[in-house]
Amino acid sequence: MRSLKRIFAAGIVIFLFTLSLFLTRSVSSAAPDYDAVKVVANMEEVVIDIPAGASGSDIASLLFESGVVKSSQSYFRVAVADTRSQKVAPGQHRLTKKISALQALEQLLDPDRIPNLIKVNEGAWKSEIIQSLISSGFSQGEIKSALNKLRLPSGFTDSEGLLFPAQYSFEQGASAQSALQDMVDRFTSDKVARTILQGNGKYSALQLLTIASIVQAEGDTKDFDKVARVIYNRLAIDMPLQMDSTVHFIKKVRGEIFLSRNSTLLNSPYNTYRRYGLPPGAIGSPGTSAIQAALKPAPGDWLYFITVAPGDTRFTSSISEFNTWKQLYTKNRKAGAFN
Repeated sequence: MRSLKRIFAAGIVIFLFTLSLFLTRSVSSAAPDYDAVKVVANMEEVVIDIPAGASGSDIASLLFESGVVKSSQSYFRVAVADTRSQKVAPGQHRLTKKISALQALEQLLDPDRIPNLIKVNEGAWKSEIIQSLISSGFSQGEIKSALNKLRLPSGFTDSEGLLFPAQYSFEQGASAQSALQDMVDRFTSDKVARTILQGNGKYSALQLLTIASIVQAEGDTKDFDKVARVIYNRLAIDMPLQMDSTVHFIKKVRGEIFLSRNSTLLNSPYNTYRRYGLPPGAIGSPGTSAIQAALKPAPGDWLYFITVAPGDTRFTSSISEFNTWKQLYTKNRKAGAFN
């Protein structure tokens, strides 16, 4: 009897071991991938065209069909695990054949492999994006005409803030309207960005986008949710926002830390030092992190924040503490800490 039990137990062990090997091989073979290789000049390359709105699985299929990756599953698996895949630009990309899925993603993100590249940075103003289009060969006249014909989401009359931050590459002969519409469509198709278009009951889609654009311009990514909370707290008590970024938007200046008193007196609906509430629209194109912060701000009672030194932004509900930190900021600024 004991012998039979031992034989039976041994059979179970062998069965489980065999099953484990089978499952391991099945998982690994479910997404065959090329080994990473050193890319050299004489390796075969191919140009693929990614349509606007293409999903990760669509791109995976294109890469496989073009001989870039060994299987569509291998790229899809990498794309799901790596958030950078969301920044792959529509348009043409030059890729090496027979490379690993991770290498394929790296090449898709490489600006040197994207002909006619137009890069929309997070926080970019529409005026800056227009200048990039002009530098790429589009005329000012056709851009102006295109902006008037864009299909915008409900509740929006201006494309400021809706030109989604990403890298774009357009076919030779593409119109300015198709280029700009692709940027708007990228916003409305992004799973994070499009959530803002529904509003939240208290604030409209336009207001939420405006908040997200200020968050993008005011803080480091790690502080976005706290900056959003300060904005909501000030709005709740009818306190002027007094955000430097809205004045910079009026003046069209970047890189300035010091804001003069005269600048705070500018007569503009975007001047949050003179006007209460939100400005009438976005002050740039927010990225998904800023949008998420606008939709889900951090809990807190803060009303003030200040960056006393690069990387050191502090939040408080106390005006006296804020003024103390402001003195430290002034001291650091004069010492060249922000240079």
